[in-house]
Amino acid sequence: MSAPTAPSPWLPTAPCTPGPCTAHPGPAVPAAGAGRGVLRLAAGLAAVLLGVLLAPLAAPLPAAGRLLLVRCWCRAVLRAFGVRVRVTGRPAPEGGPLLVVANHVSWLDVPLVAAVLPGRMLAKREVRSWPLFGPLAALGGTLFIDRDRLRTLPATVAATARVLAAGGRVVVFPEGSTWCGRASGVFRPAAFQAALDTGSGVQPVRIDYRPAGPAAFVGEDTLGASLWRIATARRLDAEIRILDPISSLHHPDRRSLARAAQSTVARESANLPSPSVHQRVSDRPASASSVRTPS
Repeated sequence: MSAPTAPSPWLPTAPCTPGPCTAHPGPAVPAAGAGRGVLRLAAGLAAVLLGVLLAPLAAPLPAAGRLLLVRCWCRAVLRAFGVRVRVTGRPAPEGGPLLVVANHVSWLDVPLVAAVLPGRMLAKREVRSWPLFGPLAALGGTLFIDRDRLRTLPATVAATARVLAAGGRVVVFPEGSTWCGRASGVFRPAAFQAALDTGSGVQPVRIDYRPAGPAAFVGEDTLGASLWRIATARRLDAEIRILDPISSLHHPDRRSLARAAQSTVARESANLPSPSVHQRVSDRPASASSVRTPS
């Protein structure tokens, strides 16, 4: 038997793991119950499947009509899973190129952002093989990145730049891996090169869930376990904050632009619980950290 392949050293990693990170700190939060969880899970998956079936029919519609349908459908998916959404800030007007960048906690981030700022998503190639979600991502024009092959990164950046140059909007989670929401990662600069190359604006977004545990999709967590945890949460609130946009013209390189976006998102961070769960897991090796979650 061959030894397991070590993760690529350049891949972003997080110390978040399913055990401590998906547990709500402090007093126990009662679950919604198995019966309600089954109903929510069935409703949520039905809403996703409906999107897969209707996506080809929406293709001929004008851009404004498609974006409206995407917003309504994403809100329906979130509502079906029992997620309550709060939006603060004013979304950027339609019609101009925009690189939307957000912190990354869960697969829920995708419909949450799309409900407010729909655009073409940048995701890891493994998402394409997910049941229901994968076909829908492909139909929605997701740009897939192979994180195990560094040499493909310039082609991904070029594809992102082409979308922006055509006046489109691309949504990126530049931490490159999910974090549990009680800590955050460094914004990787690669995608910001596409904004520089096209003179596009950057729209930072801050995502928070309360409680943070049920939404977190980290480490070796499975999609099925995450779906059930969300469906059985008694109450799950999601807040998306639209922050002040950043002009790429005011930054000389992608690293400077990435730092500015990360700083803007970090300033809006919710108060972290004390003690942080990462004080208990920080000694875990990188191989045990979050390397399987969407980028």
